[in-house]
Amino acid sequence: MKKTAFHAFILLLTVTMFACKQKPEEPQRTVKQYSIDQFYKNKNIFGGQFNSDESKLLICSNESGIYNLYEINLDDGTKKQITDSKVESIFPVDYVPGTDQIIYSADKGGNEISHLYLLSSDSSVVDLTPGEKEKASFAGWNKDKTEMYYLSNKRDPRFFDLYKMKIGEWKPEMLYQNNDGLEISGISWDEKYLALAQNITTSETKLFLVDLKTGQRTEISQPDFPGIYTASGFSKDGSSFFYRTDADSEFMYLVKYNIADGSREPLYQSNWDVAFSYNSENEKYRVIGVNEDARNKIIVLDNATGQEVAFPDIPDGNILGVSISDNEDKMRLSVGTSKAPTNIYVYDFGTKELKKLTNSLNPDINPDDLVAAEVVRFNSFDSLKIPAIFYKPINASADNKVPALIWVHGGPGGQSRTGYFALIQYLVNHNYAILAVNNRGSSGYGKTFYKMDDQDHGDKDLMDCIYGKKYLQTLDYIDPEKIGIIGGSYGGYMTMAAMTFHPNEFKVGVDLFGVTNWLRTLKSIPPYWESFRKALYAEMGDPFTADSVRLYNISPLFHADQIKNPVMVLQGKNDPRVLQVESDEIVNAMKQNNVPVEYVVFPDEGHGFRKKENEINGYGKILTFLDTYLKGSGENNTEMKQ
Repeated sequence: MKKTAFHAFILLLTVTMFACKQKPEEPQRTVKQYSIDQFYKNKNIFGGQFNSDESKLLICSNESGIYNLYEINLDDGTKKQITDSKVESIFPVDYVPGTDQIIYSADKGGNEISHLYLLSSDSSVVDLTPGEKEKASFAGWNKDKTEMYYLSNKRDPRFFDLYKMKIGEWKPEMLYQNNDGLEISGISWDEKYLALAQNITTSETKLFLVDLKTGQRTEISQPDFPGIYTASGFSKDGSSFFYRTDADSEFMYLVKYNIADGSREPLYQSNWDVAFSYNSENEKYRVIGVNEDARNKIIVLDNATGQEVAFPDIPDGNILGVSISDNEDKMRLSVGTSKAPTNIYVYDFGTKELKKLTNSLNPDINPDDLVAAEVVRFNSFDSLKIPAIFYKPINASADNKVPALIWVHGGPGGQSRTGYFALIQYLVNHNYAILAVNNRGSSGYGKTFYKMDDQDHGDKDLMDCIYGKKYLQTLDYIDPEKIGIIGGSYGGYMTMAAMTFHPNEFKVGVDLFGVTNWLRTLKSIPPYWESFRKALYAEMGDPFTADSVRLYNISPLFHADQIKNPVMVLQGKNDPRVLQVESDEIVNAMKQNNVPVEYVVFPDEGHGFRKKENEINGYGKILTFLDTYLKGSGENNTEMKQ
């Protein structure tokens, strides 16, 4: 599914080292095994916006069971819960400038129809975007911090228009009516220019600047150099526009565009993608994030000198993102590892002090019992090198062979990355090796690799996963007869495609909200994906044309009689991307063929699971399923519950 949007859905994994060489075996030691409840007593923490006087940070945590808002006092490190939602997860946007009020975002049951809410210091809440089907997203503050920009599709469910609201009045005023259905990608600080992106394909975009007074549109992308062009903001003085592109390169790099004369200046380029870039409030610093072999590399440049700002190393820490305070004295760092969830740090540029503010790992879990992931590479059927993230159980050895899983990310253009995912550590802790394959079509490895699966889904990219299995079978500590496949979203599709079209390859499959009927899925995409629909069809195929034949042929539902090995399916009832009927039908087809299947539906989830109760329930059942059908014979549990 959507190569850019889906990256955010299946928010999974990874780590960094290079090609796999089998290491000398270490003596076995006692590794404590932890329950799914213990793994989900960890805290998932993100965000980290400074308040006006920079005495507090606004974060989001799921320690209450679902995501709520918390404030951290920077002086003493104490944390205070701000919201106490029991039903819907709440995600922070920002403090309202000059106040203790907070803007946050929430939807209903994972339906992705997110609204923007105003939370006052007296705990009263106002829905600022109350349309029943209105989907809204924050787009920043104006230069003097008196107005809020946001995008909304209330006028037309297909298109997002640009609005602003004056702080204190909170009445919507339309700034730009998006009749062409392009993606609004930023507004200049003087409200003179708007950046618009047009999706041509999933690997080509056009980028424009529109003069809001005259309506004149200037193309920033260069027709002679097609590729991806993505906005990265305007300078405060209105003279420059920044963007990222791979137009004449394998990898995304950062460019400065002079609005007056159209001249361009490359600002930062490497042998990996520049994933994001922005200036701090007063443009003292520029933050650059690089996707370096499946992990983030954060660079902070001093704009006056062009020199990189040095700050302390964090042992075994991957800096996932940073936010610099408005007075540019402090920086929030979000730091994660493959062995622990993200933690929040604050760095003081003046004193050079680095302070850790959170401890997200359940103290009952010894991190030495968890595994650090490593990046490996293997040859696929055509000798193409395929990168993957490998998690080896600590006590796996030639004398203690373990079962294994191929993990497939979402997308199709997603990427398994370095980071912590409790389900993976839970399974590895229970002696399942996991190889997260970044099959051809994955992002992060150059545009040639990224385009290799276009109009070829479920074929060569799936063969990469099968050759990942063959790679696992060469490792003397893997049981070669006990290898399964698991994935979510597009990875769920790949799981079902493997079980359907290569029924002898994997002993089991675990499908998390995966596509099984491409014809229905591509016809029923949400209306607010309109700006991306043609690009999606260009990559996947147009279900209203002759492409429907190929889409039918690669859809597992229409060939479900070929499935013969056990499958588990997890699905959110409110999923707007992969409708529940997709999972209903494939499960019913397998049952009719007497294939062992377990089906778990969550009535209060969408595309991905947010509530700890549901994660504990669903992910705990995955281990039971694997213990029965992959590690065991399956003979003691031949009929599983729906």
